[in-house]
Amino acid sequence: MTNISHQKASKVLRQKTLKTAINCSGIALHSGEKVSITLIPAKADTGIVFKRTDIAGKGALIPARYDNVTETVMCTTIGNADGIKVATIEHLMAALSGCAIDNLLVEINGPEMPVMDGSSAPFVFLIECAGTKELKAPRKAIRIEKSVHVEDKERFAGFEPAQGSILDFTIDFDNPTIARQNHCIHMGRGVFKEEISRARTFGFLHEVEYMRANGLGRGGSLDNAVVISADGVMNEDGLRFENEFVRHKILDAIGDLSLAGMPIIGRYTGIRSGHYMNNQLLHALMANQDAWSVVHMTQDDVDVAYTEQRKALAKTA
Repeated sequence: MTNISHQKASKVLRQKTLKTAINCSGIALHSGEKVSITLIPAKADTGIVFKRTDIAGKGALIPARYDNVTETVMCTTIGNADGIKVATIEHLMAALSGCAIDNLLVEINGPEMPVMDGSSAPFVFLIECAGTKELKAPRKAIRIEKSVHVEDKERFAGFEPAQGSILDFTIDFDNPTIARQNHCIHMGRGVFKEEISRARTFGFLHEVEYMRANGLGRGGSLDNAVVISADGVMNEDGLRFENEFVRHKILDAIGDLSLAGMPIIGRYTGIRSGHYMNNQLLHALMANQDAWSVVHMTQDDVDVAYTEQRKALAKTA
């Protein structure tokens, strides 16, 4: 990566990890198997690393990075050179990103993360229970310097320079229950926890039936996903947000983009994007070294654009 670039004077943020280890268990979405994870504090500049405890040796370690993504069908899967994999990591990765956790060892005793309630909220709860610890090392971020995008006939994902970390997502489904939805957030001051973390994964009833017929989605239920039938949302309690569907797509994007290995300062725009396009966007960004630089992340990066966005929303309210 490029050298740390010079920045204006502002409070430089420091890297964070957890204060103490914490664990939980749950059902894997696709295999239906019970799986346990333990989140363990890690030193500065470690990044997020997964460790398969059911496999002996160093081959069990998998750094959570975009270039270790092996599959993007239905979820994001990472793997290493030994063929060891961990699937459905995006909801935990989103929680870690949203809570500004830079360094962590994630021990897991199987090949797929527990789905919990289909959102990131249970992982945010775990992080808050463990507490966070500030490390001495400065927090580094990737700052977008030039626009980069990937697209096909139906989908688009792109970065452009901006103050702070902004995510703008649009979905458009040929289904009246979802239809077209747009949502935009600025990552800062608890926005992830309040506006995004509780948004659940979703799917259509016919897709669930197809997945189960093909050995997938065995752990899926109305307890961990929003399911849509021809008559609408099947969950008795309905939706957590009026636009929960697009908020969950933002959640997925936050998890996918965190695989850059650092926070990203800039504006992300996704139009019908998904795990594959998000990963392709990171590859395109990293391949264009003129389009980004590494900087020390400051308090201004968290606060200024967030404040301006809130002022704009207040004027239109």
